[in-house]
Amino acid sequence: MAAQAPDVNHRLHGLYVITEDRPPATRPLIVGVEAALRGGARVVQYRDKSEDRGRRLEEARALKQLCSDHKALLLINDDLDLAAEVGADGVHLGRDDPNVASARAKLPRESVIGVTCYNEFERARQAAERGADYIAFGSFHPSPTKPYAVRADPELLRRARRELSLPAVAIGGISHENGAALVSAGADMLAVISAVFAARDITAAARAFAPCFTPAEETER
Repeated sequence: MAAQAPDVNHRLHGLYVITEDRPPATRPLIVGVEAALRGGARVVQYRDKSEDRGRRLEEARALKQLCSDHKALLLINDDLDLAAEVGADGVHLGRDDPNVASARAKLPRESVIGVTCYNEFERARQAAERGADYIAFGSFHPSPTKPYAVRADPELLRRARRELSLPAVAIGGISHENGAALVSAGADMLAVISAVFAARDITAAARAFAPCFTPAEETER
């Protein structure tokens, strides 16, 4: 497994927001992400599968500056060239995306590389062996974004905590009501889209996730 920078695990913790495919015209993508960062989001994944290269480059550059200002990480979904061009903090890779080795060869040494593992622990084990910095499991709950996604069991998070020495993300229908149980099971990050960006008050919706990451003994004081 590739050695991680000393602060990588510390930074890979907390609320992880994924950008919307189609933000409302009345609230541009950058405005929504800034509101989420004000609410405490620690990681932003820019996910845009469109062919509009110019717009994607402009948005990614703006997001990089915004995340830097808020001391958050910007990860690009699957596009190694875009990540390299804007100086993103890393990439997130899915089943049909480039592999970890290709990402390591293309990006700076300190780049964060995450891998979607769906409901497959063996895929997570392989990702760890190949040098991924974090793994993502899901969908844990019904998701309006991906209603037909495979369902994952929280035992995957418990097993990852026991057997793998890298952070884990839980994704799929996550809310501040069900997120704490997944953190207790072993999730270091909770990845959300609609639970934050579909809210009327995005900052408040993001802030509502903070107790999910607070140990029970602290909340009882």
